[in-house]
Amino acid sequence: MKYTALRSHRAVRRLAIRLKEASLQPDRGDISITTVIIWVAAVTGALAIAGTIAVVIAKYNLSLSGI
Repeated sequence: MKYTALRSHRAVRRLAIRLKEASLQPDRGDISITTVIIWVAAVTGALAIAGTIAVVIAKYNLSLSGI
């Protein structure tokens, strides 16, 4: 039991030290412009594909109903 308490105390101390170091150097949360460009391109591509599928289905809806 003595060793378990010692190990948990060490773990708590390590966690406290890491949290203190993290608070000294906070993450600004900046997103790079490359990431934004990739996300915009992916969403635009997905919308273009979905729009194309919708147009094709609307155009050939009567032809597809007999399948």
